[in-house]
Amino acid sequence: MDFKKLYPILFLFISFSFYAQGERFKEKKEQIKAMKVAFLTTELNLTASEAEKFWPIYNTYDDKQFELRHQKMKSYFKRMEDDELDKLSEKEANTLLTQIETNDEELFNLRKKCTSDLKGILPSVKIIKLRKAEEDFNRKLLQQYRDKGLRK
Repeated sequence: MDFKKLYPILFLFISFSFYAQGERFKEKKEQIKAMKVAFLTTELNLTASEAEKFWPIYNTYDDKQFELRHQKMKSYFKRMEDDELDKLSEKEANTLLTQIETNDEELFNLRKKCTSDLKGILPSVKIIKLRKAEEDFNRKLLQQYRDKGLRK
């Protein structure tokens, strides 16, 4: 059998596999986002006027937060695997630590900006409820993940 003819087929299957994983990730992300929207809507009890102004600001904040947490931190965590940590020089460790601190600062400033933007739209009590609802949603999601893992 001619292996040169098999390479394109093999490449196609491998590419499809990576594409399918990416699609599943996008589907899961959208599914979680829909659950979060439903949860926050229920918890905050927004008026139609509040919701109209709230969601564009919150969605922008949430997308940027996701990007900061998952895209930037992903590269940091790859370097922080146990076997890699022992190989880091002090200079590399300092650089990595500075990058993590910068990312944490960006997340803090993003949250601060979101709160500031929402102050003109929502009463302070609802902004505090939003923080609590986000925490509750994350806990609920983590518990569902744990429960699902135990059933396997």
